[in-house]
Amino acid sequence: MSVTAPRGFRAAGVTAGLKPSGRPDVALVVNDGPTDVVAAVVTSNRCRAAPVLWSEVVARGGRGRAVVLNSGGANCYTGPEGFATTHATAERVGELLGCGAGEVVVCSTGLIGEQLDRPRLLAGVDAAAAALTADGGHDAAVAVMTTDTRPKEAVQVRAGGTDGWSCGGMAKGAGMLAPALATMLVVLTTDAVVGAADADAALRAATAATFDRLDSDGCQSTNDTVVLLASGASGVGVGADELAGALTPLCADLAAQLLGDAEGSEHDIAITVERAASEADALEVARSVARSNLFKAAVFGRDPNWGRVMAAVGTTTAAFDPAVLDVSFNGVQVCRDGGVGEPRDLVDLSARAVEVVVDLKEGRARATVRTNDLTHAYVHENSAYST
Repeated sequence: MSVTAPRGFRAAGVTAGLKPSGRPDVALVVNDGPTDVVAAVVTSNRCRAAPVLWSEVVARGGRGRAVVLNSGGANCYTGPEGFATTHATAERVGELLGCGAGEVVVCSTGLIGEQLDRPRLLAGVDAAAAALTADGGHDAAVAVMTTDTRPKEAVQVRAGGTDGWSCGGMAKGAGMLAPALATMLVVLTTDAVVGAADADAALRAATAATFDRLDSDGCQSTNDTVVLLASGASGVGVGADELAGALTPLCADLAAQLLGDAEGSEHDIAITVERAASEADALEVARSVARSNLFKAAVFGRDPNWGRVMAAVGTTTAAFDPAVLDVSFNGVQVCRDGGVGEPRDLVDLSARAVEVVVDLKEGRARATVRTNDLTHAYVHENSAYST
């Protein structure tokens, strides 16, 4: 049931006609309480869509009753009219739920630079509100899909029985996956009792360890939003660390689903940098490799070309000695001490999962960034995205 698995939530997904395909395109997730805590993390892209600007302010207040999402249009670079559409959407949800517009998070996804059809969107909000159910999480997850081939949903249960509490989530995203956050719309829910400050801290800790380490194609969206709603319906109080302990594996699950559905991909690649002088160094190196089109194209061709890994490592400011670096592909150390290691033909890249390990031999820090290969299908899909 994804976002409706925790107690105190209803959701719906409906067709408003925003997508030419006629597929579902408006989702609504409602927190029935008794508490109405909200936290959000949004894109660090300086060019932000109207709903992101709106939702930042809502999250800053710490109180949220609902998240309304639409696919079929990003509502980005749409000027005052676009912001008015976001405001009108929040107002309509507020009217239907009996709350203020300032308690409604708004998310949009789709093509940049085109106005949303406001009458259709508002009619979709009405339909979604009428369709809300306690098992509507799946319909909501379907309604936010764009180039996704399947909905992404997950549940994390922290304790069993009537005294337990849980977290649920849904996500969309199949391209433009890059820190920070990674391109996505994500709604997370929990029935734990938690304060707004602790919810914010837990959400940031979870996204930093998961979504921020997902880098599909190096392109950062204008609309990224990860929202957490807390209903308190379980009656179980938790702090920031305990909540982060539940949210982190939940977000990791959703991040893996996002990567597995990356546009046109054939390989899911985990790049781990170990024995770095600091975690920052490990992340910088891993991200540099993840963003190398040469490396990603080589993996698509099932070529364990470790020279492309070394070249990417060399562009960073991390501490390392090029003469002692090791690189492994799927457990085969193809580069040893900055030179030739085991034969490349020992590496099997036929499976979808690929593990690359870079050993900097400088310290004890490590980090993993996840990416995918660069394929013909990715180029084709994105060459035709707006047509």
